[in-house]
Amino acid sequence: MLQTASPSAHQIAAVWLDRFNAALGDPQAIAGLFRADGHWRDLAALTARIVTHSGSRSVAERLPAAAAAAGARAFAVDAARFPPRVVERAGEDCVEAILRFETAIGVGAGVLRLTLADAAVPMAWTLMTALDHIAGHDEETERQAREEPAFDRDFGGPNWRDKRQAALRYIDRDPAVLIVGGGHAGVTAAASLGALGVEALVVDRMARVGDNWRLRYHGLKLHNQVVSNHLPYMPFPKTWPNYIPKDKIANWLELYVEAMEIDFWTQTSFEGAAYDRATRRWNASLRRVDGSTRVLHPRHLIMATSVSGTANIPEIPTIERFAGTIVHSSRFTGAAEWHGKPVFVFGTGTSAHDIAQELHGNGAHVTMVQRSPTLVVNVEPSAQLYDGIYYGDGPSREDRDLINTSFPLPVMKQAHKLLTAQARALDAELLDGLERIGFRLDFGEDGTGWPLKYRTRGGGYYFNVGCSELLVRGEIKLIQYDDIASFTPAGVAMKDGSARDGGLVVLATGYKGPDHLLHSLFGPEIAASVGPVWGFDAAGELANMWTRTGQPGLWFTGGSFSQCRMYSRTLAMQIKAAELGLHRAG
Repeated sequence: MLQTASPSAHQIAAVWLDRFNAALGDPQAIAGLFRADGHWRDLAALTARIVTHSGSRSVAERLPAAAAAAGARAFAVDAARFPPRVVERAGEDCVEAILRFETAIGVGAGVLRLTLADAAVPMAWTLMTALDHIAGHDEETERQAREEPAFDRDFGGPNWRDKRQAALRYIDRDPAVLIVGGGHAGVTAAASLGALGVEALVVDRMARVGDNWRLRYHGLKLHNQVVSNHLPYMPFPKTWPNYIPKDKIANWLELYVEAMEIDFWTQTSFEGAAYDRATRRWNASLRRVDGSTRVLHPRHLIMATSVSGTANIPEIPTIERFAGTIVHSSRFTGAAEWHGKPVFVFGTGTSAHDIAQELHGNGAHVTMVQRSPTLVVNVEPSAQLYDGIYYGDGPSREDRDLINTSFPLPVMKQAHKLLTAQARALDAELLDGLERIGFRLDFGEDGTGWPLKYRTRGGGYYFNVGCSELLVRGEIKLIQYDDIASFTPAGVAMKDGSARDGGLVVLATGYKGPDHLLHSLFGPEIAASVGPVWGFDAAGELANMWTRTGQPGLWFTGGSFSQCRMYSRTLAMQIKAAELGLHRAG
């Protein structure tokens, strides 16, 4: 009997795309191509912002009009990128294809997922569209425009170093973009802007590039593996360890700034800015190390002060009675001086555990104080499950990044619930031991694990690298904050009448969100127009991150290394489009 070959993933995607191209002007036809629970996520390609629409009706109401306004057409499988394949995502088998398409201002890239319940009439589960490059202003064209001629050089004139030093002073001009914060978020944004020919200046109050990592606690390493943490344009060397130490990160950032020709002013504090609507520029006040003030007039301000940038020091009743040393985890740098002495670590997140373990390793007598339930996951293999896209053979890192940006929040939650259940099974022995000593556990909203805790509150979890075992064995003590009656000069008095001594309190109480300084730096009107930054908005996007805000010319970046790498380009594309007059800046 003659067998008919099943259609390939490429064929299935191509058939759907033919129908999609034909249906672009017809909302009813578009609705028929998406599952009822389908999603469309746009990264500044059709809507000039980052936005998600969920449900086939919502997609049909918005996508055709957005496509028409953007001049989007000719959606097709991108033959130059990783080919379509059948893959499991969030527990469902689907065809996943990387796309290209055209718009009025350039070329877009996308990711399409079709479910296989009925291969004859495939239905779209997710579609992501992203602006890939602007016609005539792609990175290679911009690079060639900066290229100096090989011949007819002026050997009597300034060389490259002379020009760099002169440009860095900004004596006779203003940068198009001022970036506040020189960590990985700020420098990746600057690198992506520079690649598109947009001049950006990074300012940071630290004395040296990388100090925001270099000056953190002694034993700090990244807790996810190097494979997902590369910076754009300059990936880490293949010889590097899986878990990068803080000083290695700091030194790499310093090298990165030099190699990528990023304009960077150290020892410079941003003191606030006012927006001039007539000129569409900022009046941004900077305080230099010598006490002088410099006012710059950029068209755009990017706040890159980090999701974990400013210490959160909560009000703790009676702590003023304590006669010992109190320090926030952000300023804790050394444990050796506490050898043989009793100390308290308030908090049970990653920094709290790491600092407690470092103190214990230096001979201190450590008591952790738990204030709220905490998610605990072994650093291997459980914590790494959520970065599975970056492991194994297959797509390039650029293609993996594109795929990683293509998951709308409901699909991400579905996937993370499965991964968290897997992690709990792998870590069952450890978790049981923690519960036996009274450690209060949680597993994220609806069991979605640590990544979504990070995206909502910037913490509340611990990647176990050994401290949990120290707690279970009693080598590090655990008490609950609610069992403390009050502080005393020598330590704490417990509600059961006992007392615990301590000479040091480390407040590992987390960090404030990126929006906490909006009011003081920009005033109440701008703060109100922007609203919350970080955490999910009603559409399931991180609020005001990497996209235009309610205030023209004000942008935000931050997050993990992978988030900053992926979205720095999306952010830079939007600003480049605004500079060209293709999109308004806000």
